[in-house]
Amino acid sequence: MATANGRKSIFITGAASGIGAETARLFSKRGWFCGLYDVNTAGLAAVSEELGTGNSITGKLDVRSRDDWALAVKSFGEATGGKMDVLFNNAGVGRHGWLEEISGEDNDWVIDVNVKGVVNGVQACLPLLKATPGARIVNTASTAGIVGSPRLAVYSATKFAVRGLTEALDAEFTELGIRVTSLMPWFIDTPILDMGTQEGANVKMADELKEAGQNVYPVSLAAERAWDAAHGDAIHYMAGKDAQRMKFMTRWVPGFILKQVKKSVPPRTES
Repeated sequence: MATANGRKSIFITGAASGIGAETARLFSKRGWFCGLYDVNTAGLAAVSEELGTGNSITGKLDVRSRDDWALAVKSFGEATGGKMDVLFNNAGVGRHGWLEEISGEDNDWVIDVNVKGVVNGVQACLPLLKATPGARIVNTASTAGIVGSPRLAVYSATKFAVRGLTEALDAEFTELGIRVTSLMPWFIDTPILDMGTQEGANVKMADELKEAGQNVYPVSLAAERAWDAAHGDAIHYMAGKDAQRMKFMTRWVPGFILKQVKKSVPPRTES
């Protein structure tokens, strides 16, 4: 098994693709040892091979499962000498569409992965984080956690929850010497933009974004901001100029933003 050999280490969920994979590439290039975890084991193998021999370990992890977390953290600790410099709670899923179109089971899935998965991760990793001076937790939230996003209602609610959890734990863990921050991207070019109302849906969120002329930022930008979130003094790190603008507007003119959000909602069409 590969080991950290004194290098700083990061534990990444959702590491098989998107922001997780790109963050692993960036941290590895900068000399970090990466723990790569996801339900997609084929994707993990590809990312690990890309990072090179001895630079990572991988493991199948369903963030909803506390048993999976226990096994993953055990193997990571064995590879790092009981240390964890950064926990990157990045795994996330979503459904896009009118609330009545999305099943209760899919809503449960989104909540369980996006919220319970983050809580499970913090609790499972806390012993290693406490044993590591200057440790940090970075949680992937979203600009959908700043203002409620129509047709992403449950996803948006989960990201508000991640934002609140981040702020609460950053205060709660002060005495432990652990910082807790969040990454808040605008639309990033990752597989999550393929979300529909259900698995296999023909209409994807990415299609509607293109039609609306929305900006979609490269995944490399989100990875750089994840690096900042792991090192900087702020608590929330926006990825993309649109995200920065949204943060500014919701702080200073929240009423205007809410009116604009309402105006942006398309009419329902009969199926």
